[in-house]
Amino acid sequence: MSCLSVSCSAVIVLFGAVCSVFIFCEYLIYYAAILQCGWPGIDHGARASERSADGQPEPEVLRAMVLSDTHLLGAVGGHWFDKLRREWQMERAFQTALALLRPEVVFILGDVFDEGKWSSPKNWDDDVCRFQKMFRHSSDTELVVLVGNHDIGFHYEMDWFKLQRFEKAFNTTSTRMVTKKGVNFLLVNSVALHGDGCPICQSVEKQLYTLSRDLNCSLLQNSESSIIREYCQDAWTYPSTPPIILQHYPLYRVSDAGCTGRDAAPPEERHLLFREKYDVLSQEASHRLLQWFKPRLVLSGHTHSGCQVLHDNQYPEISVPSFNWRNRNNPSFILGSFSSSGYGLSKCFLPEESTVIALYCSTGASLLFLLFLLPLVHFLWMRGLLRCLILCPISKHKFL
Repeated sequence: MSCLSVSCSAVIVLFGAVCSVFIFCEYLIYYAAILQCGWPGIDHGARASERSADGQPEPEVLRAMVLSDTHLLGAVGGHWFDKLRREWQMERAFQTALALLRPEVVFILGDVFDEGKWSSPKNWDDDVCRFQKMFRHSSDTELVVLVGNHDIGFHYEMDWFKLQRFEKAFNTTSTRMVTKKGVNFLLVNSVALHGDGCPICQSVEKQLYTLSRDLNCSLLQNSESSIIREYCQDAWTYPSTPPIILQHYPLYRVSDAGCTGRDAAPPEERHLLFREKYDVLSQEASHRLLQWFKPRLVLSGHTHSGCQVLHDNQYPEISVPSFNWRNRNNPSFILGSFSSSGYGLSKCFLPEESTVIALYCSTGASLLFLLFLLPLVHFLWMRGLLRCLILCPISKHKFL
């Protein structure tokens, strides 16, 4: 085989290796990560035994995927490469999760955009179009989006225009009850729970009070009390099960000091004190939500890190980490199996950005080494050939 053939073969092998690494890092790595995830089972507890004894069927199970803080970059502070890299990561992760896991509903817990609070109408429309492309889904999956402080601004920045623009874009109202397969999901605009009497705050609190009344009446719908029947006569009826609260801000906690796990805040940040109405809800707003609704679970975002908290020794809260590489090296999302009598949760971790960078760097270093080595081999081969031609005796043949 000639040196030229060896060089061509080496180049083809190198090109194939580079293409393989690219395909793995940009496509296959998401399958490798998400294939390790699965839907959790549900512990229905004592009620399951009662139903089995009575011959009643098991309640339907709803499969829901929960993610948070996508932070699509805007036109002001977003670098084009940052947009390209991190948004491609979220798109591939989301589309791969839909293909492999097939959730019935996906909840995004706010901060969909990074610059929604100051986006111009044109920039807002562009950002919404990018979101719709990245998080496209079939009719078999419903997408439910909650509002966060980066979407409409912190309390002092939000106004009716920003809120209604968000609600129109995602065909939603920022505070409402969503009921699926006998499970009540309470969607809360937590940005408006400052309790200072602002117009949006008053509207949200009024809606929450009405939803609380309706839900409590649904839980007491079999009561024989005439007072309760009269109080609830015009109430909207929901399944008689405590709700699952979904919101952007976490309920009040002092810090992340008690948080553990792969996706918890870094150790040096866990003891930093949270600010009420900025990092977490105020104590007053948190207490009001828990007393009004007595939820069986609270799911929140905002901190970009994972945490599990038990409020008042009876109300569990899960903080869902950011879905974006820009906010953490190891994004994740929650898989939830929900029924009217129980639920199960599991966490699905996406590929780490540092792993992808390391693969590209090692491939690039290997490629540079081989590209340097190939001319050296070619030079040594040519030098040996010339030396052989000069020093080796020429054979003589006799002809008859």
